[in-house]
Amino acid sequence: MWPVLFRGLIRGYTPRMDNTTAMPPQARLNRLRWRTRRGTRELDALFGGWLDERFATADAAQQQAFDELLDAQDPDLWDWVMGHARPERQDWQVIIDDIRARHRL
Repeated sequence: MWPVLFRGLIRGYTPRMDNTTAMPPQARLNRLRWRTRRGTRELDALFGGWLDERFATADAAQQQAFDELLDAQDPDLWDWVMGHARPERQDWQVIIDDIRARHRL
């Protein structure tokens, strides 16, 4: 029982809701807004900008892909956005390509 109580102390553990699409829309946006805050201002601006400008008009699959993309580590996100590497998932690449096009990267 007590390991569950201390799960938040385990390095790298982040509680995650399995079905974020069932959340009220504003709660989901607030959660995503928090998750777009990354380790650098550049990534904050790039992913927060996509959330502000594209998320509302994206279909449910793309919204879910964006949510899952935010699970990636910052160095990977940076390499993908800078064009040094490509994510393994095509749906993530579509979002990365959109971010790159918006910012002419």
